[in-house]
Amino acid sequence: MNQLAWHESLELHELLTFQANCLIQLKMSVRKVIDHELHDLYLYSIKLVEKNLKDLLPYTANTPNEYSRRRNEPHFFAGDLLGAAKTSIKMYASAIAETTPSELRSVFHRHLNIVISWHSRIFEYMNNNSLYPALNLQKILEKDAQNVQNALLMKY
Repeated sequence: MNQLAWHESLELHELLTFQANCLIQLKMSVRKVIDHELHDLYLYSIKLVEKNLKDLLPYTANTPNEYSRRRNEPHFFAGDLLGAAKTSIKMYASAIAETTPSELRSVFHRHLNIVISWHSRIFEYMNNNSLYPALNLQKILEKDAQNVQNALLMKY
């Protein structure tokens, strides 16, 4: 495979980060699930996401930069918040486009502005603490690879 373009590398980054965070959440939660059928769904989900990550990880060799592996817990927790805020922004924007009652759309608009501020606050924290080097794709992808490896190695 040829080298990925920058925008393709960023899409890979988004998928790796989101799926690794999902895997960590699944593994942290699976023991708490009492319902047998739901527990089986969690186990199935863990295996599915692990396979997805293992399938995607080789493509990191085709990004414009190299990867390294280092453990950094604040990166995970802050990244988890940033992902939640980013997902909230996307969900509110979609809800605004799909909602007919103007009163509810107004509430969604207000909430969208709130979650944009939330995202900005998290990003500023991460940027100020060198947890998210937004202008350095190589470092972002290094942290993604580290997070994926941590998620894959995590016991459940």
